[in-house]
Amino acid sequence: MRISHTSVVVDDQQKALRFYTETLGFQLKHNIPLGEHAWITVVSREDPDGTELVLEPDGHPAVRPFKEALVKDNIPWTAFSVDDVAAEHDRLVAKGVRFVQPPTDAGSAVVAAFDDTCGNLIQIMEVKDEA
Repeated sequence: MRISHTSVVVDDQQKALRFYTETLGFQLKHNIPLGEHAWITVVSREDPDGTELVLEPDGHPAVRPFKEALVKDNIPWTAFSVDDVAAEHDRLVAKGVRFVQPPTDAGSAVVAAFDDTCGNLIQIMEVKDEA
């Protein structure tokens, strides 16, 4: 068994697609219209055949209150690995991304969290070498 897809729920799929591709740098994999919504997935440019991130619409009545509670409590929806959190932080800040947690040493990792403009906080993390 392996993870092929994972999701982040977004308040606007087209806005999310622009943010996740143009700002974060993911690559579009699928954009299949399904009525008022679409099956939209993005992948890492470094691993285009890897796990797909589904940009799910947040229309279910339970989703928005859940997302709002996570944001209120500063809990990221998901995390993405990066080689250098400080460098990625600086790159994203230069693109106008709003961070809610600056790069922070968390023991075995360095983490930071930002607002994805679609109702979620997302964490980036750099796992430290276990030397």
